[in-house]
Amino acid sequence: MQWERAALEKFELKMTNKEKPFPCIPATIGFSTNHLRYGFIGDPREFSSIELLGELLTEYTEASRQFGKYTSLVIFYETPEDLRRLNSVEEFEQLFWKQLSGLSKIDDLEWPKDIPTDPHNPIWEFCFRGEKYFMYCATPAHVNRQSRHFDHMMLAITPRWVLQEFNKSKSYASRIKKQVRKRLENYDNAPIHPHLNSYGEEDNFEWRQYFLRDDDTSLSKCPFHQFHHLFKKKE
Repeated sequence: MQWERAALEKFELKMTNKEKPFPCIPATIGFSTNHLRYGFIGDPREFSSIELLGELLTEYTEASRQFGKYTSLVIFYETPEDLRRLNSVEEFEQLFWKQLSGLSKIDDLEWPKDIPTDPHNPIWEFCFRGEKYFMYCATPAHVNRQSRHFDHMMLAITPRWVLQEFNKSKSYASRIKKQVRKRLENYDNAPIHPHLNSYGEEDNFEWRQYFLRDDDTSLSKCPFHQFHHLFKKKE
């Protein structure tokens, strides 16, 4: 269990660094209050990693409301040296979308009726086992955007109900979001990404925020869109 322990220790350092505090304040609160849950998965290039991710996320989905209002499921992938050294941010981006698309392929529950199946709709978000989730991906290839850097490929999967709870008090949420943006400016060597926005806004697409590149470029079309027809059959 050597790489798993090392990943968890590095994550703890990232969450507790006082000199360079991690920008996402709710994530640091979730860590300090033990609301976060963790999973360890093999090489993200292997299909078996999708199957295990599905098992872990299914277990988490069934129990997440017991873990606290700042909960997320944090997934660490075994990231061999050849993958860490040779893969670009864009190649990790492809791996990320393969993981998400693969998850939907093995999901045997219907897509929630109140969520569009088209990622280019402002209220679309990723769903699994009927639960709505915000996805975050960090990789070893990120350099300028340290807020998206981790020594292993990593996912942080946050239920929509957690974000709704956080936004209940608009004044509190607004104050925290301002602090997050200030921290981002200090944390990253790149400007705040133009696609960071709020869910439901007309000019916002959630999928663009799931994986931020190391610069301001982004995909013109969501890769998840290619599986749109699979969901249409379920409706």
